[in-house]
Amino acid sequence: MIMTAITTLMMMAAYFLLLYGGVAFIQDKKFFSSAPKEIVEAVPQRKERFPGAHVIGWMIIVIAFLTFLGAFLLGAWDGIMNHFGFTGFFVRFLVMLYGMEVFDIIFFDWVLLCHSGFFPHYYPEVKDIVGPHLFGYNWKTHLLHFIIYIPAAAVIAWVCTLF
Repeated sequence: MIMTAITTLMMMAAYFLLLYGGVAFIQDKKFFSSAPKEIVEAVPQRKERFPGAHVIGWMIIVIAFLTFLGAFLLGAWDGIMNHFGFTGFFVRFLVMLYGMEVFDIIFFDWVLLCHSGFFPHYYPEVKDIVGPHLFGYNWKTHLLHFIIYIPAAAVIAWVCTLF
C-alpha cells in the first residue's frame, strides 16, 4: 500500500508539472482546451515571456511525462516483485488513476481555479473571471474519466500479469 501511495503522489506531482509548464512558461492557448470557455476567450495568445521560457516549459512537461511513466513502471515493477495477481495490479492502478483525478478536482479546480491567484498571476486578463462559481464546470469530463479509468486499469493490470 505504501508503494501505491508513493506512485499516486508521483502522478499528482507530474500532473501539476504538466499544468505548470504549460501555464507558466509555454503559455499557448492550446493548453487551455479543458478550461472554462470564459477563460479560453479571455486568454490572449502570447509570445515567450522571456527568452528560453518555452524551452523551460517543454523541459518541465517532458519531466512530467517521464514521472508519469516512472510511476506506472514503479507500480508495475513492485507488483511483479511482490507477486501481485490481476486484482492487486487492478486496485493499485485504479487507486493511482482515481487519486490523480481527485487531485485534479480538489487542487486544480477548487484551489487553483476557484480560490487562488494562480491563473491571474500568469494571465491578469482572467482576474475577474475565476472564482468559486466555476467549480464543477467540467463535471462531465471528470465523470467520464472515472468511468474510463476502470477499463484502463484493467488493461494495465492484465499486461502486468503477463510478466
